[in-house]
Formats: sequence, C-alpha cells, structure tokens
Amino acid sequence: DPPPPPLPKKQLQRAESLPEQGPSWQCRGDPTPRGSILYSIPPPHPQHREGGPSSTPPQDRPSWGPKKPLTKSQSLGEPVAQSRPQKAPSPSPAELTFGTADGELGQLLQPLESPAGVCRVVLGCQAAALARLSARIQEELVGSEERQQLLEAELAGKSWAALSILDREPCCESGDAWYFRVGFTFEQTQLVFAAKVPKPGCARLGVQRSLGVHCSIQRLIGRFTDRLPWELVLPGSAGEQSRSPSAQETAACLATCPVLQVLISPEVPYQTLAGFVKGSHGLHRTSPGHYERLACLLLLQACMGLEHLRVQNVGRGDLCPENLLLVRHPCPAWSPQGKEASLSLPRLLISSFFKAKDNQRPCSTSQEQEWTEALAAPPAALADELNVGMLIYQLLHVDLSLENALGLRSNRLPEIPSLSIYSTGLKRLAMLLLQRDPCKRVSIEQARSILQVLLWGPRQELFARSKKTLALLRSWVEVKRALLLLKLAENSAGAGTSPGLEEWLCCQYFKEVTEHTLYQVTQALYT
Repeated sequence: DPPPPPLPKKQLQRAESLPEQGPSWQCRGDPTPRGSILYSIPPPHPQHREGGPSSTPPQDRPSWGPKKPLTKSQSLGEPVAQSRPQKAPSPSPAELTFGTADGELGQLLQPLESPAGVCRVVLGCQAAALARLSARIQEELVGSEERQQLLEAELAGKSWAALSILDREPCCESGDAWYFRVGFTFEQTQLVFAAKVPKPGCARLGVQRSLGVHCSIQRLIGRFTDRLPWELVLPGSAGEQSRSPSAQETAACLATCPVLQVLISPEVPYQTLAGFVKGSHGLHRTSPGHYERLACLLLLQACMGLEHLRVQNVGRGDLCPENLLLVRHPCPAWSPQGKEASLSLPRLLISSFFKAKDNQRPCSTSQEQEWTEALAAPPAALADELNVGMLIYQLLHVDLSLENALGLRSNRLPEIPSLSIYSTGLKRLAMLLLQRDPCKRVSIEQARSILQVLLWGPRQELFARSKKTLALLRSWVEVKRALLLLKLAENSAGAGTSPGLEEWLCCQYFKEVTEHTLYQVTQALYT
C-alpha cells in the first residue's frame, strides 16, 4: 500500500492552530489533544507586538476560567482589560463621607485587622475634612476666583459714572492712598467696593496686579483714569482729616486737579494698623489678654502675607503700619476669651508693594528714613524679619528705634511688660527677629510657626510631666485636630453661624503642622 499522506500541521500557521473554536482545534489524524498544552505556555515573547501577523478573531471562545489570561487576544496586542475585568479600587480616607455606601466602606475596612489600622483611616478622614473646611472658609473670606474674574470683566472700561458714591470723605487714609466707599450694581445686587486713589508718586499697579490671590494681600478688580468727582473731598494734608471745602474751594480744586488713577478693591478698609495701635491703649490696659491675642493674630496675618509674596517672587510688602489696612469681618462664632468675644478680629491687608529687586521703597516715611539712616550700610529695603520685629514693639505700645533694636546704641532691647500669657512669647520672638546678624535671625516662616504655637499650643505645661518627644507631639496634634473639628461642629449647630477669620487661621495651622515642626519651634520658643 502507498504510505499515508503527511500530517498537515506543518502547513498551518500557528495562529490558526490555537484552540479557540471548540473541537476544530484538534488536528486531523492526530489522536493526541496537543492543543491543550498550548494554554500552559508563558505569554508571547516581547517581539510579538501590535502590527504583527494575526488572524480573524474566533466567534466562540471556551469558558475555561484559568485559561483566560493567556488567550489569543494577548498575542494579538488587544487590551487586557477587555478579557480581564478589574476590581473597583477601594476608596481612600480622603474620599470617604458620611454618605459613602457600606459596600465601599467594606472594601476599605476588610483588610484592616487591628484597631491601629482603623485609627489610621479615621485620622486620614479628619485631615481631609479639615482641608475641605479650610478651603470653604477661605472662599467665604476672599470670594471665589471665578466670581472675581466676572467682576473684573464687568468693571473693565468703567469709570466714576458706573459707580455710586456712598461717602464724600475717605473711609480710610493710608500712607500712600485715600479710600472711598462706592457702590456697584452686579447681578441686580449692589456691592460695596473701595475706590483707591493713590497719592502722587505712590502708584505701583504693575507689581500689585501680579501678586495672586491671598487673604492678607489687597486685591484689585478694576482700574481707570479720571478726574476726581466734585462730590469727593480729599483731606487737606496726609494723616489729618480736614473740614469739608466750600463750593468755591471745590471748583478751584476741580479746575486744578490733575487726572488721577483710580483702583477698585473689593475690600473696604476702615482703619490702618497705625490708627488701631494709637486708639487701643485703653483696651491694652483693661483687657491685656485679649488685646495681645489680637496682636498675635494680626502679626500672624502679616507673616502669612509675606510668605505668599516670597513664593510669588514678584514684589515685597511694605510693613509700615500706615500702609497696613484693617477690614471688618463678622465676630467669630467662638472665642477662648469668653466675655471679651464681642471684640472681633479685623482682617489685615498688605496694601503697599515695591519690586523685589528694588533697593529702596519708592515711598519712604519719616520712620523708614530714620531706620535706614540708623543702619551702617547703603540705603536698602529693610529686611522683612526686622520689620516684623519692630511691629511687635509697636503693637505692644513700647517705643523702639531701629538704632536700639540693632544694638547701635545699646545691646539690650526695651523691656516688654508681662501682662498676659502672650507677653513672654512675643518678647522672645522679637528678640529672635531683631538680631543684628542676619544669620542668627529666625525666618518669616519660623516666626509664623512661633505665633501659631503662642495662639493654639502646645504650651510649655505639656512638657512639665512628660519628656518632649516626636511621639508625644504627634499624639497632641492628632487629638487637638479631632477636638477642633468637634468644636466647629458644636458651634455651627448651636450658634448657626459660619466660621470666621480666626477659625480659618486655626484650621490652617492644624491642617499643615507636623510633629517635626513643633519640636523645632518649641525648642526656639521655650528654651
């Protein structure tokens, strides 16, 4: 008999020999099911890429579960996700809310086998909730960026004709500008803005418009150039409110008044920090604890504004008290001072700026000239740390010239009287800031951290019975963060008011602070 014909498998392509369509995978005349061995081979070699030889995908696939990861679709470059459905990832603690479905909670809690694991989840939820709450309060304080952009677009091209003058005389006069309250109708609501009229030679709009949005930085949402309306009255001299001029004086003023640049700001100041210090001697004497706490909060806002300017690297803020503006805000829903809670915390704004590369401020005050003359160096912009150190003495009503501060006349700083729990800490901070050697001064960032510790702890009595360790400080932060959230919830349910500026500053502290930062700050403050 003639020999049988050769087996046809050598003439078939490998793609056609893959067992994908039921019994047809078995080669004719071969009793051994060789195709079953192909399912146990490793994945195709990396040289088989998309674009290589392929065949028409089969219509009916076998229902063998363990063999699916090595199907022909992998060798053809098809996405693995089509043949292997992936399990939904477990939610992170930051994504959990009270309304999270129990199924998702189960995915997160199932791998946790100890209370310590559950504790980590709870701490993560608290940190995320505090961050969301802080962002929400900040938006209420400064407004959303989207709304600011809408206002800027609406005010573009507008002048005095589109504004209603609410007061003839300035609501505030700073060292470099006058501020008038004006009304503007937006979306059928009258909004109250401040029209800023810079004094001659003091307009630095290019710097101010590029500083970004920050709670301690004055914002500008409009500008135009026009003559001052006859209804508005400029004071006769800087720092002194004059009487209302007569009609003849007003007409003469309009005839000779040059065209002025007018800036529109959404924050309406009522006073400068210089005026606040001048009028607060009685409050400092009768309520030293509350007043010095206010001083710490005002200094904290100034430091946060300076930090923002350093990040922008565009301009520097002038911390002269005559150019620091105060804006009223509603009284906080809670205050540790009890009966003195009626005295609300104003929002502090840095309103005068100069370029970061400038060697001298364009608008110098007599006080600044005294400071620069006291330095044995060329006239230069005073360091931010020295400005904040001088500001501490000014807020505490203690006279200090820069000559004495830098040891040019004496090696000792004036004594700050101990009137409250904040006095010693403020004195220590002033000494750390007013070091003549710049290498020995604490930075603005460190000064901000010291002020936060003075306001919200940890206080020195925490370490009276326990040795200061990172573990102790970490536990303190975690407990205080939980207590802060509970306090905010209780006050919101009881008083029904939104958190205010002081609550936001407190949230910012416990949102960012770490045990390592606290260890360094407490060493500098309490040693």
